[in-house]
Amino acid sequence: MGEERIVALEDVSLTFEKGKIYCLLGTSGSGKSTLLNMLAGLEKPTKGSIIFMGKQLEKLNETQLALYRQRYVGFVFQSYNLLPTLTALENVTLPLTFRKVKKRERIKKAKVMLKAVGLAHRWRHKPSELSGGQQQRVSIARAFINDPQVVFADEPTGNLDTRTTFEMMDLIIGIARERQQTLVIVTHDTEIAQYADQVIRIKDGSVESILEQRATMPGEAVIDEPEPTNMNHETGTGGTENETIVYG
Repeated sequence: MGEERIVALEDVSLTFEKGKIYCLLGTSGSGKSTLLNMLAGLEKPTKGSIIFMGKQLEKLNETQLALYRQRYVGFVFQSYNLLPTLTALENVTLPLTFRKVKKRERIKKAKVMLKAVGLAHRWRHKPSELSGGQQQRVSIARAFINDPQVVFADEPTGNLDTRTTFEMMDLIIGIARERQQTLVIVTHDTEIAQYADQVIRIKDGSVESILEQRATMPGEAVIDEPEPTNMNHETGTGGTENETIVYG
């Protein structure tokens, strides 16, 4: 910005394993959302690598990144991001439409997903006719409809009341666990962080600590000792200091 150099992320080296639940925890401005955007292929780093299933995302062009997100990634947003002119069913089928799935098949799959999130009876309704919790259920159904390898949830309960928050978290975690999908949650809420297998605390663009958790049920976590945050080591995937973020 002018002559001022803004560092959003620095000295970040992480590995994300398939089928685990992760939480990027930090205050506003800590860099957690920037990290999520890079993992999702929405932004590119000025230095370093982001590796998914052997491919370096920062080297892909926009068309390749769009295909990556279409095939491998699902999103749950704080503001739901539903198209207001479409019904719940039509919103959920959108990812399948882009993948050119036949209409009969995508409607069938979307109805199954809406039933799984408890909205089998509301599939004809538009977003304006649904509560905040119901809109987020539609968003969750849309995120999982493509059976993605990774689901990114950016403050997924930020607009919900406490009771609905835990209902939505139980739902997201339950689907991800059942399907053995990797889930990366961005939040500032320590209660939401309890749902994760690993909590990565971000502060001032760097990893402050990594906490391993063991939870037999959503929200019931036992926290192990934090891992050291010295990033001057290899990632174990062939990456070197400050160069590799690996997941998949």
